[in-house]
Amino acid sequence: MTHETISTGSGPATPAAGAESARARRAAAVRRRARLKLAENLTLVAVAVIILFPILWMVLTAFKSPVDVYRYTVWFTPTLQNFVEVFNPRWGIADKIINSTVISVSTVVIAIPIAVCSSYAFSRLNFPLKRTMFQWILLTQFIPAVVIVLPFYVMFRKIGLLDTYAALIIVDLAIVLPYAIWTIKGFIDAIPMETEEAAIVDGASRARVLWDIVVPMARPGILTAAIFCFIITWNEFLFGYLLSRQKVVPLPVGIIGFLLERGPVWELIAATGIIITIPMFFFSMMIQRHFTKGMNLGAVR
Repeated sequence: MTHETISTGSGPATPAAGAESARARRAAAVRRRARLKLAENLTLVAVAVIILFPILWMVLTAFKSPVDVYRYTVWFTPTLQNFVEVFNPRWGIADKIINSTVISVSTVVIAIPIAVCSSYAFSRLNFPLKRTMFQWILLTQFIPAVVIVLPFYVMFRKIGLLDTYAALIIVDLAIVLPYAIWTIKGFIDAIPMETEEAAIVDGASRARVLWDIVVPMARPGILTAAIFCFIITWNEFLFGYLLSRQKVVPLPVGIIGFLLERGPVWELIAATGIIITIPMFFFSMMIQRHFTKGMNLGAVR
């Protein structure tokens, strides 16, 4: 009997098989990229929904009648009555807008000059413990507000500053000054030293150099800090809630007045939320160019 020996060893791959394998690898890579792109898009959509849904709800609710608020539909007859009602003297929203404006503007007007001078000192001058002091200033940003609110409350109660503009401005300064110093210092660091040295050689004082050279060149960074100081102060709730009573209640705290025994007045809460948000939106749009330039060239340098 004759036995035939069949070879099972694999020979060299043919060009057709190699091309087929390459096509399969490319197809698998395309599918992987497609899956990653799909996952990325779904994640972005989910994040957008999470962020935008409360805003959409607030906008829609602000224009609904009290009856439509509890009807979960986007089809309703818009009304401006809620914006008229929030200015009813019984709610005191007009006074609270004035309070927030006074507190926010005063905080910015005080904080920015202090921050500019401090930032210039940390950026250009040499003095003992400069690095340590700057690090401690930054570390205050990591202290939760709830930790420091009790010492402020006890101190202001003893010296009779509760429910005053001074109390709220002081605590807001404690919140915004570290950020303002950090932001403006980063921008001043980007200004070439040669310009200042030439002015000093010509006989200019440090104060003259700061005012005539540094401040104009650092204007985008200063405006960036001012924007954020104003926004943080305008939206501040915790200290306003605990340190005010009746006279200087800020606008965010005033929303609590719409929580009645029969339940929250959602349409008025939403209308007040828009009133709080609109000034910030337009203010940011007006100075967007300076804001972007300041962030790009200054704080994130």
